[in-house]
Amino acid sequence: MKVLWDECIDWRLLRDIHGHEVKTARQMGWTAIHNGELLGLAATAFDVFVTVDRNLSFQQKIPAFSIAVVVLRARTNRLSDLRPLVPALLAFIPTVRPGTVTQVGA
Repeated sequence: MKVLWDECIDWRLLRDIHGHEVKTARQMGWTAIHNGELLGLAATAFDVFVTVDRNLSFQQKIPAFSIAVVVLRARTNRLSDLRPLVPALLAFIPTVRPGTVTQVGA
């Protein structure tokens, strides 16, 4: 699957993501683009958007986009708190559907 990694997630966590083609918003040159426009752009080239933005599903009409959104939910956005979510994230990525939001973690 093609995965877009939100810029608000520590890029070092990408070292633990295997079996998928992953790009960061920064690598795509999309750092200044806001959520609605970002999801529209991402939907043209990616299958899944991974973020820690818990409010995204309230701010955007996710079903209008042809991309799945996965929200990582941890105590903080620190690498040490996000890393334990990787196995669950890897399990969910192949099963997510476009236009849906999946939350991984507490």
